[in-house]
Amino acid sequence: MGKSRERVYLSFPEFQGAEIKHVMAAMEEGQIATNGRFITAFEQGLSTKFGASHVVAINSGTSAIHLALHLLGVAPGDEVLCQSFTFIASTNPILYLGAQPVLVDSEEETWNMCPDTLELTIQARLRKRKKPKAIVVVNLFGMPANWPRIKDISQRYQIPVIEDAAEAVGSRIGGQYAGTFGDLGIFSFNGNKIITTGSGGALLTENRFLAKKARYLSTQAKLDFPHYEHSELGFNYKMNNISAGIGLAQLDSLEDRIQKRRTIFRRYQQFLQELSGIHFLKEPEGFFSNRWLTTMVIDPLLAGFSARELMISLQDQEIESRLLWKPMHLQPLYKNTPFFGTGVSSTLFSQGICLPSSTGLREEEMDRVLDVVFSLHKDIMKVSDKLP
Repeated sequence: MGKSRERVYLSFPEFQGAEIKHVMAAMEEGQIATNGRFITAFEQGLSTKFGASHVVAINSGTSAIHLALHLLGVAPGDEVLCQSFTFIASTNPILYLGAQPVLVDSEEETWNMCPDTLELTIQARLRKRKKPKAIVVVNLFGMPANWPRIKDISQRYQIPVIEDAAEAVGSRIGGQYAGTFGDLGIFSFNGNKIITTGSGGALLTENRFLAKKARYLSTQAKLDFPHYEHSELGFNYKMNNISAGIGLAQLDSLEDRIQKRRTIFRRYQQFLQELSGIHFLKEPEGFFSNRWLTTMVIDPLLAGFSARELMISLQDQEIESRLLWKPMHLQPLYKNTPFFGTGVSSTLFSQGICLPSSTGLREEEMDRVLDVVFSLHKDIMKVSDKLP
């Protein structure tokens, strides 16, 4: 195969026109900072869409996690349980506050925090008289965690949960959306997410006191005085009006974007699922994933190639892909951090890969991806009739 000059991206942003209209309106009105009508409209739109009583627009998902931990009173010396299989933005805010992360492994069913391991971890910490201050659970690649069990455990041990739904905007279990299962939920609207504000996030909660405090702290904890008055530490975390305008326009097309991503996943699955050694993450009964990124696990002994070899071959064809997240307990930064698990996340990292999943991915671009996979697979002659 000859190398193509046109690059295929992992998750490229898509704009449909109204974004520019909102940006221009914000500029004409002189409302480009952290005040403006688009911020209010975006927060209200998110609240209505996802059934969250209170939403505060934030400048990033990472900031939202940090703010959520702060709202729960996490302080130096506290322990916070966190999913090991995640992006580092889920765990670093724990360190910002001087607290100690305790890393929990994943389950095979959702790839997210294992409820059994979570409970065993809580019991182990309690035996050491170290009750965790909070739990951070992540909905990876759009797949919701096992929230029925995790919520039950959280309530029984009276430990609040922060739900990192950065990758799961629009995903749900039954009729309840990701981001609303935890005591506090967070979204990310980074440039590669299913909807974007460029850089931004949101904090969701049913607790009006936490929402009011979050809004106050996110604007430098400025008191309602005729001058700048501050009595406690705050943060510059509020989303700006231009970003909110972009997000408001993107929110209108969320369901269409989800269906496109799910169609992309199904097409990959259609052509690759019968190849030996290749497996896709299935939705448990009642679960609905936005399929933000199509991911698959490759057993190199059965497939004849590894995830890393596939990534290199795709790169040679100007196709962007990415290995699954390297678990935090394997990261040098967290090498001395307590970890509880059986190795599920380590296996996923060693065998998993994310394929191009942009909402605007064209069939011919996906065909290029499939061609590379077929060219590597040892059973290609048996499936040549499945070539698109």
